[in-house]
Amino acid sequence: MDDARDMEADLLAMRRYARALARDESDADDVVQDALLRAIERRATYQPERSRTRWLLAIVHNVFVSAKRRQAAETRRNDRFAQTLLSSIDPQQEEHVRLAEIAQGFAALPEPQRAVLHLTAIEGLSYQQAADILGVPIGTVMSRLSRARAALRDGQSGSGRPHLRLVGGHDDQ
Repeated sequence: MDDARDMEADLLAMRRYARALARDESDADDVVQDALLRAIERRATYQPERSRTRWLLAIVHNVFVSAKRRQAAETRRNDRFAQTLLSSIDPQQEEHVRLAEIAQGFAALPEPQRAVLHLTAIEGLSYQQAADILGVPIGTVMSRLSRARAALRDGQSGSGRPHLRLVGGHDDQ
């Protein structure tokens, strides 16, 4: 085999392994891309007498494990962040529950959606200003904001938990 075919075989092996680990094609492609970048950055550590495929697969594995650890740490940070939001207020019990749901929903949003929602809703920036800060087109800001708002709405209605009901009053639903 020539070098081009060897590299193609390595890339296919990396993709297969990443798909097996991530169980999602898009996530697997991200893992492979990050692994390739890491392999290029650390090419000096490659030992030519050893298998390049095994070296690349080890990098895929390490990138995947690192991403999972980062994800778990982010979940813990999000939970702590939601708790800090709640500790700074002293509302009535029903309002407290409602604000807790919103805080948890906000903290659980994917980072791109959370960033856009924070910049526009909390910091009061325009869509264009948020787009400039994030380095994305204004349409991307609008799309992420729409998805974030929808996720917060769906989290309120689709959480599987019963809603607070007004006793002796009318419920909106």
